[in-house]
Amino acid sequence: MSLTDSQAVVSVVAALAIIAGLAGVVVPGLPALPLCWGGVLVWALFGGAGPGRWAVLAAATVIAAGGTVLKYLWPGRNLKRTGVPTSSLLVGGLLGVVGFFVIPVVGLPIGFIGGIFGAERLRLGDTRLAWPATVQALKAAGLSMLLEFMAGLMVAALWVAGLLFV
Repeated sequence: MSLTDSQAVVSVVAALAIIAGLAGVVVPGLPALPLCWGGVLVWALFGGAGPGRWAVLAAATVIAAGGTVLKYLWPGRNLKRTGVPTSSLLVGGLLGVVGFFVIPVVGLPIGFIGGIFGAERLRLGDTRLAWPATVQALKAAGLSMLLEFMAGLMVAALWVAGLLFV
């Protein structure tokens, strides 16, 4: 690949954006699905892939938007059903961000779990009741991450198919 080959450069930039988006599922601060979708957008706008690129972009838009909606609705519904309030999740998220900077790498899950447990302990007044609520919140967070990652993989697979066949 020569650096003057603009289509190849655009494809590499799109691939890097998609990879960063997939990594963004677990790395705080990186918007996962917007990065994946943005990679496809850059490829569709500047890659010169032909008219099929717009169909790939439209499908990637539907998948990314659907994945974003689904990652909030499905786990949120499960949490409402089990009785975990949004305030506990906010405390967990805030302490997770603080933990990420205080203890690099492992501070995020430690802060998240500790924050939810602490908030639920204060709300419910009993450690035996706080732990099941914390486990439910962790399951919901895991489901949300899984849904986002799967949507990102679908966008990536769609882009690769567009790269090969369009």
